[in-house]
Parts: sequence; C-alpha cells; structure tokens
Amino acid sequence: MAKAKTEIELDDDDFVEEDDTPDTDSSSNSKNSLTKRRLIDNYLEERRLQKQLLDFDFEE
Repeated sequence: MAKAKTEIELDDDDFVEEDDTPDTDSSSNSKNSLTKRRLIDNYLEERRLQKQLLDFDFEE
C-alpha cells in the first residue's frame, strides 16, 4: 500500500479572524439591567416611604 501525498491549498479567505472588540449587545444588556434595577429600587423605596406615612400618627 503506497502512501499518497496530496497537497492541500488553503486560502486566507477560509479563515475568518474574530474581532477583539466587545459585543455591543452585552453592554446594552448591562445598561438595560442597571436601568431596570434602578426602577425596581425606586419603586421599593417609594413603597417603603408610603408604608411609613401610613404608620405615622398624625393626630398627636
């Protein structure tokens, strides 16, 4: 059995280099998450303050 050597030609176009730049999707997702978190924090703070107002005795 003879070993046949075949020459393989590879084009540079066959290999695509990936960008080292960060994904814009992940940064926008992070910004979105922070915005949602702030909204939730503000809502919870407002509820806490409303509860304090209801518990406060104004008739003294």
